[in-house]
Amino acid sequence: MGREDDYTIEPGADLAGADLTSANLRGADLSGANLSGANLRGAFLYGADLRGANLGDANLGGADLGGANLGGADLGGADLVDANLVDANLGGAFLSGADLIGAFLSGANLPGADLSGADLTDADLGDANLGGANLRGADLLGANLSGANLRGAFLYGADLLGADLGDANLGGADLGGANLRGAFLRGANLSGANLTDAKLQGANLTEAKLRGATMPDGSTHK
Repeated sequence: MGREDDYTIEPGADLAGADLTSANLRGADLSGANLSGANLRGAFLYGADLRGANLGDANLGGADLGGANLGGADLGGADLVDANLVDANLGGAFLSGADLIGAFLSGANLPGADLSGADLTDADLGDANLGGANLRGADLLGANLSGANLRGAFLYGADLLGADLGDANLGGADLGGANLRGAFLRGANLSGANLTDAKLQGANLTEAKLRGATMPDGSTHK
């Protein structure tokens, strides 16, 4: 059981380093709260309001911040630098403008999540599920997206400079205008993807599947 009863759960609360393991925080208003270094492993945060919250170095491994109906938690503008979100459920979560630099999201479930304008520089998203996610204008410089599911994801204008997308599934993804310079796309599935005006200089496309993809010059790959 969680220990939420030991803490004051309210907007702006100072919960730095708090032990909220497996806590039930469904729908809680923690906007602007300080949760830096807090232990939220396995916590239930479906529909919680975490706008502008500080979750730097927090442990959210296996936490539930999403839902089957894609009505996830609101983490808009939240600080999640170096946070542990391994295997967390963020389906439909709102993370627009969130700071996720160096965050650990391997195996995380993020279908339909809104990560537009989020900073995911050097984040670990290996094997994460980002199917249909909105990553428009997101910073993914040097991010690890190897084996990730990005089918149908919206990555228009995203910065993926030097990102690792080896064996990633980008089928039908929109990468229009994206920066993929120096990206590792070996074995990636880009079938039917939109790469119009994308920057691919120095990208490794060895064994990548490009059938039906719209290339940077507007032509369709056979």
